[in-house]
Amino acid sequence: MKDDEIMHSITKKFKKTIYKRFIHAVDRYKLIQEGDKIAICISGGKDSFLLAKCMQLLKIHWNKHFEIKFICMDPGYLPENKKLIVENAKNMGIDLQIFESPIFEVVKDVEKSACYLCARMRRGYLYEFAKSLGCNKIALGHHFDDAIETTLLSMFYGGQFKTMMPKLKSTNHKGMELIRPLYMVREEDIIHWVNYNNLKFLNCACKLTQGVSVGKLSSKRKEIKALISTLKQTIPAVDNNIFKSLDAVCLDTIIGYIKGQEYHSFLDEY
Repeated sequence: MKDDEIMHSITKKFKKTIYKRFIHAVDRYKLIQEGDKIAICISGGKDSFLLAKCMQLLKIHWNKHFEIKFICMDPGYLPENKKLIVENAKNMGIDLQIFESPIFEVVKDVEKSACYLCARMRRGYLYEFAKSLGCNKIALGHHFDDAIETTLLSMFYGGQFKTMMPKLKSTNHKGMELIRPLYMVREEDIIHWVNYNNLKFLNCACKLTQGVSVGKLSSKRKEIKALISTLKQTIPAVDNNIFKSLDAVCLDTIIGYIKGQEYHSFLDEY
């Protein structure tokens, strides 16, 4: 499908489920300000490519002036995966800048927390490259489902109530900020958009999950995704309720919370 048809589908057929929710997140969380220069980070998957198209549309129609750059970090992709990313970018009218990093080589022998280490390293490289282009923000394609799954992952496996924030300031790269404009867009709607346009993206380009390195990796996120799917059979609004709870924490009924590095107990004011 041609790029203009892909753009048209976002503002017409998927206006309510994708574009309006994208705009709502940008407005509600104040993700973009006048004069921003934002690096749109393309991983090769459906989410980041949709984000790229939404940001292009926003730049055309929004009343604020901001700049966008499209960047892709090659952490050691297989040739066929890198080729697919390049072809998709070309066909979708995305002027993509690709830079290399040694991340896959570094984490290939890490048996525990390889995905976590990879994600942290990727973030650092993206910040550095974006900053070299004069950008003050990077935009990632995380969506509604990523946010609620992260919350449950933190509770079940980390013993903390934490979530994936719609935006946050970098602690290691001064003046840089991360934003997630697809924060309110559901994954099922992104999949519908992909299928409607007959698009093909990478599911996961990681060599570890493709069996190139030794060791087996289990996906706790897949377990959480399956759990939510099961719960929806008896509680249809369970995913929406989890999302709402992130914005409705009642501190009067919380035993304790952490602000910065300091712990606060309900006993402090009992």
